[in-house]
Amino acid sequence: MNGERRPLADRALTEPHPSRLSPDHPRRERILAAHGAALAAGEAGYLDPETGLFVLTAGFLARRGTCCGRGCRHCPYVDD
Repeated sequence: MNGERRPLADRALTEPHPSRLSPDHPRRERILAAHGAALAAGEAGYLDPETGLFVLTAGFLARRGTCCGRGCRHCPYVDD
């Protein structure tokens, strides 16, 4: 995955792969709301409501054009 060009996964940029954000994560809705707001505003990322860490959006990662292989929460290339 590191730096290789890949097609985007077949899912909306608003929907993270379940291996990156579990469907039963207790703060999933808050995380998705923060991500969605950042996407809509064209921002590169948002502050995670749980940890306060900066998290890159799927939109930013898609524009970058490659997967870095670092396990990003909203990686738009993860499809397995």
